[in-house]
Amino acid sequence: MTERTTAAAAPDGIDWDKGGGLLPAIVQDARTLRVLMLGYMDRAALEATLSSRQVTFFSRSRQRLWTKGESSGHMLDLVSVEADCDGDTLLVLAHPRGPTCHLQRESCFPTAPGSLLAELSALVERRATERPEGSYTTRLFEGGVRRIAQKVGEEGVETALASIAEDDQALLGEGADLLFHLLVLLRARGLGLADLEATLATRRR
Repeated sequence: MTERTTAAAAPDGIDWDKGGGLLPAIVQDARTLRVLMLGYMDRAALEATLSSRQVTFFSRSRQRLWTKGESSGHMLDLVSVEADCDGDTLLVLAHPRGPTCHLQRESCFPTAPGSLLAELSALVERRATERPEGSYTTRLFEGGVRRIAQKVGEEGVETALASIAEDDQALLGEGADLLFHLLVLLRARGLGLADLEATLATRRR
């Protein structure tokens, strides 16, 4: 499944006057929802972001527009942008190409929480493409859907048995194995965690 992106249009109700023409823009990883950084945008930066699909800010120190990663190559590929209820802050979802922080960290906030399951799903997706030699995930993909489905079945049985006959740690371990193999099976069928979440969202409604 290809991840959805918003139309290249500015959010409604932005109050540019409140911040003197600059709005704080919080950037989150679109997959893990980890907060990556905080920057500032003026009208031109937002327009550049929407037109290029590369997150662009207004640098207060350099007094000019700058596209994140323009020197390092660690760009932020835009997924969506929206304004908050007061119209004076922007929330930007993006796919980072490498570390966002200048200290070579994933986030400018070292302990910013994110979804470990989403990170695992992204790793499985990379493994499906790269197929690194010696990787267990590579062996699973090369075994085909039938073999992966068999592993999911085995892990499901082991999880059920652990819930009855073993302690909590054993159950959690088997459950983690089950989730991993399910992500591999989904990816082998051209699907991913986002598709699973979309299905859950329809059921919630």
